[in-house]
Amino acid sequence: MDISFKFDDQKFNYRVCAMIISEDKILAMHDERSPYYYLPGGRVEMGETAENAVIREIQEELGVTPKILRPLWLNQAFFKEDVDRLNYHELCIYFLMDISDTDLLTRGEKFTANEGQRTHKFEWLAFDRLSEEYFYPLFLKKDIFDLPDVFTLRTEIE
Repeated sequence: MDISFKFDDQKFNYRVCAMIISEDKILAMHDERSPYYYLPGGRVEMGETAENAVIREIQEELGVTPKILRPLWLNQAFFKEDVDRLNYHELCIYFLMDISDTDLLTRGEKFTANEGQRTHKFEWLAFDRLSEEYFYPLFLKKDIFDLPDVFTLRTEIE
């Protein structure tokens, strides 16, 4: 059971996101329901650690098993969601991931992956492109530039 509940027009989420970075680009996604880009990840289930949740979500969405390097941010956000129009109160932990033992960098700049009946579209977005894109979370459009170089993985995207 996801740690998420709805009350009237409000919804609470406990979420995790994967920060998958290569060559000053971040892996972002969108699907047929969402007009905006967002980070891979999802809701934490009852009794599940945030670390296990982010690994599980990446396995489900991308079919690979990354390694967690470290948590980067804990963000509390209040927003009106564009798809379901609910007012959200969301807690999200952002984890920096190591994908060096996966094939993600060989899939190209844009690729799709299937999760059940949903198709996700993934794209490597350059950090400097985030400010002009319809992208959530909003704080990341600025704070991504404050990451020390030691936190970014210097691998090439083919």
